[in-house]
Amino acid sequence: MITKIGENAGLVWNSLQNGAQEFKAIKKATKLKNEELYLALGWLAREGKITFTGNEKETFVELV
Repeated sequence: MITKIGENAGLVWNSLQNGAQEFKAIKKATKLKNEELYLALGWLAREGKITFTGNEKETFVELV
């Protein structure tokens, strides 16, 4: 499972190379399920590779 989460984190990382994206856009680009996406984002956040910005309606993710 750890290996798969790391692979999914790589997919998310690649999708963020073009700039900040909202969760729905990342999910669409990576074709990950909600749980897979959140685990991958957690992985990247723990490593200090991404930041979250936004408001009550939208949350954007961006590479650091």
